[in-house]
Amino acid sequence: MAATAAAPKRQDTKKFFENLSGSGKSIAVLTSGGDAQGMNAAVRAVVRMGIYVGAKVYFIHEGYQGMVDGGDNIKEATWESVSSMLQVGGTVIGSARCKEFRTHEGRLKAALNLVQRSITNLCVIGGDGSLTGANLFREEWSELLSELVQQGSISEEAARTHSSLHIVGMVGSIDNDFCGTDMTIADWVFIPEMPPEDGWEDSMCQKLSENRADKKRLNIIIVAEGAIDSHNKAITPDYIKDLVVRCLGFDTRVTILGHVQRGGTPSAFDRILASRMGVEAVLALLEASPTTPACVVSLVGNQAVRLPLMECVQMTQEVQKAMDEKKFEDAVRLRGRYISFFCFAVVTSEIFHFSNFNVAVLNVGAPAAGMNAAVRSAVRVGITEGHKMFAVSDGFEGFYKGQIKEIKWGDVGGWTGQGGSLLGTKRTLPGKHLEKIAEQMRIHNINALLVIGGFEAYVGLLELSAARDKYSEFCVPMVMVPATVSNNIPGSDLSIGSDTALNAITDTCDRIKQSASGTKRRVFIIETMGGYCGYLATVGGLAAGADAVYIYEEPFDIRDLQANVEHLTQKMKTSIQRGLVLRNESCNENFTTDFIYQLYSEEGHGVFDCRKNILGHMQQGGAPSPFDRNFGTKVAAKAIQWISQTLKESYKGGRVFANSEDTACLLGMRRRAMVFQPVSQLRDETDFVHRIPKEQWWLKLRPLMKILAKYKTSYDVSDAGQLEHVTRIRPKDTKTTSAI
Repeated sequence: MAATAAAPKRQDTKKFFENLSGSGKSIAVLTSGGDAQGMNAAVRAVVRMGIYVGAKVYFIHEGYQGMVDGGDNIKEATWESVSSMLQVGGTVIGSARCKEFRTHEGRLKAALNLVQRSITNLCVIGGDGSLTGANLFREEWSELLSELVQQGSISEEAARTHSSLHIVGMVGSIDNDFCGTDMTIADWVFIPEMPPEDGWEDSMCQKLSENRADKKRLNIIIVAEGAIDSHNKAITPDYIKDLVVRCLGFDTRVTILGHVQRGGTPSAFDRILASRMGVEAVLALLEASPTTPACVVSLVGNQAVRLPLMECVQMTQEVQKAMDEKKFEDAVRLRGRYISFFCFAVVTSEIFHFSNFNVAVLNVGAPAAGMNAAVRSAVRVGITEGHKMFAVSDGFEGFYKGQIKEIKWGDVGGWTGQGGSLLGTKRTLPGKHLEKIAEQMRIHNINALLVIGGFEAYVGLLELSAARDKYSEFCVPMVMVPATVSNNIPGSDLSIGSDTALNAITDTCDRIKQSASGTKRRVFIIETMGGYCGYLATVGGLAAGADAVYIYEEPFDIRDLQANVEHLTQKMKTSIQRGLVLRNESCNENFTTDFIYQLYSEEGHGVFDCRKNILGHMQQGGAPSPFDRNFGTKVAAKAIQWISQTLKESYKGGRVFANSEDTACLLGMRRRAMVFQPVSQLRDETDFVHRIPKEQWWLKLRPLMKILAKYKTSYDVSDAGQLEHVTRIRPKDTKTTSAI
């Protein structure tokens, strides 16, 4: 991370962080309700961003109870007081449910405690109940201050000075049940929003019996704690167990996860999300005026946005109302697009259409966790669509060698949780073997291709589409789904496998830092993968709390290295005990990991010692994260839906013929939507020499990472904030969104 890095290009329409000052303002942060992984990362981001802009920041311990009780429950936070909390689960400042805050008298006590400390900016991390309470507190604020003046508890001048209370909420809930945010698979899943149809007992038992006949001995049935049938009768795990034992005689066990789900270390995704939301919350408070409505900072697609708090609360309440009225389709649509898509993804094998199309799926490039989940989804959704699915082993190399066979529903059972690529994958490009691949497509009558992989998959699809004029066999719908730990594919903000890699980096960094617990001050130099793409290093550094990150995309020289060492040395002279420096493997051919290690060791002599680690291929291995499993499942299913539609449109005269550029696409996440983009149009967006996109969204996170590491830098907030209103889903609105 270069301390002297150039600031982003300024435009008149952009608003920069320097224009937002927190001088003279006080911000308090509290966590309320049940604790959730990532809360500490959000608290850390609020504290450090608040201090960075010149504001005083306070912890409110024990949630609303601490606000009501006051005293030592409300303490000023320092930069060092949030050190080493990024990787801790739950909430270190405490969370408690407070009946007293629900009363007028309790809120009056809370208001007095805040005014006495000049706190008029409140960041609340919790669920819908906590956020609703915060908004009520804000609406009553003027009335509460007037009452305190009448009681003689505060002066009229104090009431005027603190006349407005600004509220920003962040959704912190393991239930992920708050409308307006996308994120906070089994054989059979029961959820409250989608009760099973009458007769579900017989259907489920028949499905389980068929699985046993197919030699599948393990079945998983997931039951949400509020699951009901279409008559509002509760569906419990014990009822299902008794049903399966009585009807089928299968050995059945019930496991209730309970509060185990709240525990554990937060994932890289939770840390990054919480950090982005925490900084956004501070920016929202700085920009707030007396007329600004309370907002909640949410994640929509890949963007942090501000949404009107009460609109989100109202939508959340409408879900329950729709369920009470047995309008379950409305409840699903109101809950969010992931639930809606989930309803499609778990469709049973009994609902089949029939077509005469053959669809092939292959993995290309290096293995990436989540590839198998994507293949499983593609195969089963494809079969559901009526296609005959073919699996190609070992990528394009296996394709031209004829390693192609039909793959059926039961063949992909249990694939979701397995890492690597069960189909096999190689980096071979098709360019030198086009004639043989065309021959194999002709032999097997392949009508469409789904390619799941990394940069080689992208280049391979370009080569196939460019050869359509010479080989008519390639005039079929072709789509690529990005799957690579490097996350270096043009046209997509995220790739399958990158989340698992980030978790591996984050977990390793946590363990490495823990190894120095109780010892003298130590700095760790860690090398990550990614080729020339600095995504893993940058986002991994943000998740792990790195002090500096070196990447190819942000050039640095010896002066920058020296400035970074001096900056870290000053931090280590205070209460900071451990430092973390990440280096992307191809960031600079001369400033190697060994060079940086030796430089830090020499310059830090007498203050800290150094250790170095090269993570290597461990970043690729292991079981896929829940995010990658779900992402792979959803994206592959959407790709098959596109293939089905394109096949219908291109089937003429008894054959499939598709040679337009929009029939050879890459399916990628762009900001808030999943978009099909012709690969030919992505050429100009690609740096083929370094195998990276020319524009990369995550570079905007680097200033945030530097701010949280106590560097002075410019922070472009032009893409952040902007209060957006929630789009309500009308009961008769059946239009699907372009995003998953």
